Amino acid sequence: MTAPTPLRMTPSEALVETLAANGVTEVFGIVGSAYMDALDIFPAAGIRFIPVAHEQGAAHMADGYARASGRHGVCIAQNGPGITNFVTAIAAAYWAHRRSCSSRPRRAR
Repeated sequence: MTAPTPLRMTPSEALVETLAANGVTEVFGIVGSAYMDALDIFPAAGIRFIPVAHEQGAAHMADGYARASGRHGVCIAQNGPGITNFVTAIAAAYWAHRRSCSSRPRRAR
């Protein structure tokens, strides 16, 4: 009897699987090239991507969503300036003890 081959998934698949396993159904953010593959598999996992005009708006929307629904508010942005635009809204969510999560792609080395 041979040992089963371990399943391998991409980082994007792992991100989407983790979000889905935690009951996330909406993600706020700006479409970015660094996570296009994750955006492509959001619908199959039952996750709706809500595009916004600015990253700070995405983070405030995720905070408002968490406050209104009691669910996790999730926002995603490009690394660099995109993620720094989250700071004010994520700090507001943190100090209000709200469920919010921000994500950014990591640059390949």
